[in-house]
Amino acid sequence: MIANLTGVLATPIPKPSVTGGTLTSDATYYYRTFTANGTLGVTGAALSVDVLVVAGGGAGGGGGNSGGGGAGGVKLYSALSALGNKNVVIGAGGTGSFASLPTNGEDSSYDSSTATGGGKGGATAPSFQNPAVGGSGGGANYSGLTGANGTAGQGNKGGDGYSDGSTKFWGAGGGGSGAAGTNSNSSAIGPGGAGTNTYSAWLSVVGLGVSGYIAGGGGGGGDYFRGYAGSAGGSGGGGAGGNNTSGITGTVNTGSAGGGGDNRPGTGTAGGSGGSGFVIVRYLKTAV
Repeated sequence: MIANLTGVLATPIPKPSVTGGTLTSDATYYYRTFTANGTLGVTGAALSVDVLVVAGGGAGGGGGNSGGGGAGGVKLYSALSALGNKNVVIGAGGTGSFASLPTNGEDSSYDSSTATGGGKGGATAPSFQNPAVGGSGGGANYSGLTGANGTAGQGNKGGDGYSDGSTKFWGAGGGGSGAAGTNSNSSAIGPGGAGTNTYSAWLSVVGLGVSGYIAGGGGGGGDYFRGYAGSAGGSGGGGAGGNNTSGITGTVNTGSAGGGGDNRPGTGTAGGSGGSGFVIVRYLKTAV
């Protein structure tokens, strides 16, 4: 008990106590980072938190000339009131394959605050499939031509494919959180859309991201048979399109997408799988 100005003992105002995730800090904030499912626990009093939610990236399409996957959605929720246990779910990246069609990335969430998984890229094997809408949309294969849309406030559209009907049949890059996937054209296979560096200050404290970026789109798949290499993935960890290889996997815990596959002679290649997402909870040091 503490005496107030009248000499009467006053009850101290309780401050919150917080558990869960990996704890780091800077001069102003504490950060609790989740790269796997977990629980944020707050007891004693309610706490105002800012929450960055990043979903899993989509997989690139399998087979040659396929589209790159779209990055997982990136969403900031500001000034949420936290008290009690809040479930945290980390979305896995989509699965790339040649024997089966690619899959979208999975949603990530903090309590009821969610980011949408990235859309899968357009595939040419084991059958033709158009790209999917997601946090960011998947890039088209050369047949579908039109990239899929992203989710407003979370990501961007995938690029459009290209075909001249004769010698060029090109998939395009998937959308990134910072920019749309690049369309393919008569002279180039479209790269994945850039990720965002909006949260580079957060990332530097918690040790995530690629050079301050997250959630890059996957690059369009190559055409090795005709001498064209796959394109680059978007900044932030997007996987490149295959170049006589399967598409490259998006970097883990960045929400980045996988690259599209190549048409290596004699055998097809898989699309790259997407990278998993993460959640960061930030709150003022003075609040606890």
